Amino acid sequence: MKPKIAPTQHEVRLQDSDLIVSKTDLTGRITYVNRTFMRISNYSESEVLGKQHNVVRHPDMPRGVYRLMWETLKDEREFFGVVKNMTADGDFYWVLANVTLDRLPDGEVVGYYSVRRSVSAEAIGIASELYAQMMRIERDAGAASAPEASLAWLRRTLAEKTTDYDQFVLANCLG
Repeated sequence: MKPKIAPTQHEVRLQDSDLIVSKTDLTGRITYVNRTFMRISNYSESEVLGKQHNVVRHPDMPRGVYRLMWETLKDEREFFGVVKNMTADGDFYWVLANVTLDRLPDGEVVGYYSVRRSVSAEAIGIASELYAQMMRIERDAGAASAPEASLAWLRRTLAEKTTDYDQFVLANCLG
């Protein structure tokens, strides 16, 4: 179960050289974290191994973004996303997340790797606006329909700008 942590307004900024790495099984349970993950998130290895990766999910993150991530991974494609995470003491940090499939040599998928790095203030600003609207949609839609409702809105909004989430992230977040 995810611990109840009160979010603060304190941001932890990643350095350009910070690479946060974690690995999960197919159900999203953490099987590996690097020292940078532990330093930034303020969790020890023993506190997160075997726990769901959403232990670092910030409540400002719309469920629709995670629905998109899981759809993308199910299609055996890598996912890039702008993500707001939360530390063990409620602080937050923004990252550009890349999630890929972890395969055995025979091709069997056994889990996922995630590598996160710093993201520009401009990308954070754009994502914050999109995610705030997605969160309003999720509140209005109710728990059962929230992820689908906000994801549908995100797809429509980006399509109106002749882009999709992948193109948005790659255009605004990779330098």
